[in-house]
Amino acid sequence: MDGLVRGLEGPGLVRGSNVATPPGSTIQPHGVLSSPQWRRRIALIVFAFGDFAFNLYWQSVMLFLLFYYTEALGLPMTVAALGYTLASIWDGIANLAAGILADRHHPKRGFAPFLLVGAAPLGLAFVLLYLPLPLTARWTIPAVFGAHLLFRTAYALVNVPYLAMSGRISADSQDRALVAGLRMMFGTLAVIVVALGTVPIGGWLSGQSGPAQSYFAAAAAFAILGTLILIFVGKMTVEESAATPEPPRSLAAIFASLAGNRAFVTLNLAMMAMIVGVTVLNKSVLYYFKYFLRDETGGQLALASMGAISGVAVPLWILISRRTGTRSAWFVANGVGVAGLALFALANPRSTIAMQVFLVVMQVMIIGLNFVFWAMLPDTIEYGEKSTGLRVEGAAFGVAALLQRVSIGVATAILGLGFGASGYVANVEQSAATLAGMRSTIALVPLLFLTLSGILMILNPLTKGAHARILRDLKRGA
Repeated sequence: MDGLVRGLEGPGLVRGSNVATPPGSTIQPHGVLSSPQWRRRIALIVFAFGDFAFNLYWQSVMLFLLFYYTEALGLPMTVAALGYTLASIWDGIANLAAGILADRHHPKRGFAPFLLVGAAPLGLAFVLLYLPLPLTARWTIPAVFGAHLLFRTAYALVNVPYLAMSGRISADSQDRALVAGLRMMFGTLAVIVVALGTVPIGGWLSGQSGPAQSYFAAAAAFAILGTLILIFVGKMTVEESAATPEPPRSLAAIFASLAGNRAFVTLNLAMMAMIVGVTVLNKSVLYYFKYFLRDETGGQLALASMGAISGVAVPLWILISRRTGTRSAWFVANGVGVAGLALFALANPRSTIAMQVFLVVMQVMIIGLNFVFWAMLPDTIEYGEKSTGLRVEGAAFGVAALLQRVSIGVATAILGLGFGASGYVANVEQSAATLAGMRSTIALVPLLFLTLSGILMILNPLTKGAHARILRDLKRGA
């Protein structure tokens, strides 16, 4: 781990931590926690802690919201999936707008004010997402859809600036990989809390008054915690700003730079294919356990187990990436996913334990792919700066988030159309033909898109050592 926490230069990253000693100062810090190494670690941990808050919201939306729509509110699957898809597309547009806004924000102030101002509105929007209003069927759908759009907008305005901050934490590729790993570990903890805590916490707070009320109560608890964490991170984190250039003058310059950035384009195309595959798989978990295995509790345990294994998987992928290079780690993870899905398609597991084991293995793969993406994305900023002459930060993360949300929307639409075409109806016994159609969607769609993601990553130029060479060239003005 020691080799990963190096290369932090410039102003301090945590307020009050004296991460950087002023030039000429004779003050020498004492104690283990005052050493530069530990100050750097604390700085990275404090920043990465923000991902726990974001994942309280995001994992709830990813794991439970569609299920909440169909099983608690009684919305038809096709309607719920369509609404979710449109909200995901809007989310992508909002992320792009937030990224452009962040790039045009004065660099001396940094991105932290977005967290401080937006934390409370984001928490409130999340609560409204699960607010069970006593409305007729005619008004339920627009109310649900409106709340979804509001949440996605608030999330984008806070999350994209937070992501852009990761490009300012350090210019060192290994530091950035460590930050990506730390963020994913905190995100993993949030997955466990959401997967295991949503139903029991919501039931306890609501007095077991009903499924819709339980989801609402859990959302309120998560929102309070998430708001406090984001305010803390926003107050404590200080960004590097000395190397930050003036923002691009026009949208045309932004998009031309990103379009000419081969590393950015190929990484995001591979990410989109990956996201479609893993989203279809993840959103199928609760349905598979309910209708194939008749074990809803086993499905919740599977989600929690997937989160728990992530805590082990993240350090594993950090080590693998250090040995093979970050890009090569993608091929390792992708190979595990393709092999596992092929086995799932052939074996057709019929026991809760077998399915849980399969999902745990798939989660290790998913963590690897996500780790590689978030570790490589900041490196594409310097690649684009060298190849196009413009440094694009906030908009790069905004476009990446846009493409991610579009992919999630596409995956949800595929899932809804696949289930709908199979004859799926919520809360009834499914016929053998319906189950067969649902299973084809669950198994074959992820297999196809994961295979495509591996092919696309071959085109990415950020091989091992490439980013370090780019930094040296930029420093020399080459």
